[in-house]
Amino acid sequence: MAKQKVKNRWLIALCAVGIHISIGSVYAWSNFTNPLIEEFGWSSSQVQFTFSLAILFLGLSAAFLGWYVEKYGPRVAGITAAIFFGIGVFGSGFAVNLGSLWALYLFYGVLGGIGLGVGYIAPVSTLVKWFPDRRGLATGMAIMGFGFAAAIASPVMNWLIGSVGIAMTFYILGASYFVIMILSSLYMSRPPEGWTPEGYDDSEEEDVDKMDLAFIGAKEALKKKRFYYLWIMLFINVTCGIAVISAAKPLAENSVGMTSAAAASLVGIMGLFNGGGRIAWATASDYIGRSTTYLIFFAIQIVLFIVLPMTTSVTLFVIFFGIIYTCYGGGFSTIPAFIGDLFGTKELGAIHGYILTAWAAAGLVGPSFAAFMRDTVGSYESSLIYFAGLFVVALIVSILTKVDIRRLKANIRHSEDQRKAQ
Repeated sequence: MAKQKVKNRWLIALCAVGIHISIGSVYAWSNFTNPLIEEFGWSSSQVQFTFSLAILFLGLSAAFLGWYVEKYGPRVAGITAAIFFGIGVFGSGFAVNLGSLWALYLFYGVLGGIGLGVGYIAPVSTLVKWFPDRRGLATGMAIMGFGFAAAIASPVMNWLIGSVGIAMTFYILGASYFVIMILSSLYMSRPPEGWTPEGYDDSEEEDVDKMDLAFIGAKEALKKKRFYYLWIMLFINVTCGIAVISAAKPLAENSVGMTSAAAASLVGIMGLFNGGGRIAWATASDYIGRSTTYLIFFAIQIVLFIVLPMTTSVTLFVIFFGIIYTCYGGGFSTIPAFIGDLFGTKELGAIHGYILTAWAAAGLVGPSFAAFMRDTVGSYESSLIYFAGLFVVALIVSILTKVDIRRLKANIRHSEDQRKAQ
């Protein structure tokens, strides 16, 4: 009878996608940039700071509220995220009616950002527990929703802004996201104690190559060097990725002579590679291993960042850019499963939150570094070689991670052999 009460894990995954598609709309913020500038005369940097603030609070709330997700579970955490994000977006309508930039920062940047952080980690840590057999696929599905969200939200936002105005657009979106996230959260839950999916044999986990290397809490994880390896790898992948993404339009125009309209279309299409890469790479990591996946990310991007400035073919440029986008998205979706492999699922949400501070840092550093390099060396194209150098550092760290994992597995095997010999 107890087995009949177990929830459908695929519906849990669908609910996770619902939450991520809602909060992922933050990546479509640029739709509000020009309308807000035209309406109030604010500068581009003032309006753009709203987005930067939201990403900053995403990282901070993910880091400091990871314990909240673990203590109260995904349903309460999801509802909390819905309240913060819903009020954040809805309240932005009040900010527009007031004509207050500071109110916009408070609602969208701070409150919305807190909703982003809690909403990002709550479904992911839950899915890792529901899919011990397909961690990469599960986390890839949820985070794919975050990647695709901008492609879905962008045309809706444009239509609403043109039809009902900026303030009413925020009201409609805030209410809509609140409802979607609440409904998604209500079905979310952890799997029952001792539950395993049908056909999944726990005894397989006695194989050291398949088992988690530890089962520790967040505070203990912070004492392990492999935590900082993951942080550095995610930071570099996001810093370089977000830098080239932020410069995608001028790169396309200057490197291969694309028109402004064609370059803008390219940026929109690349969002599909971002979302597709999230599920494709995460799923692949189930088969080739998480450390190997990251090693491939960095090896590929070292080559692409070197050859991209020399590329004159539009077709090759689009292909190279598409691959970079898949690696950017794949870095996000593979990290939760990697955390589960290295630290176990005991406090995965909290550890994931700490790791995501790398995203918050990269969101601030990446675009600024790209602009600084452009000013220093004269063009975005010339600066890409420096990003390739950063990927060399990331490649070295990924190799060190792989070595550390092999050492840990050897220690576990040795301990197992000693236990069996006694």
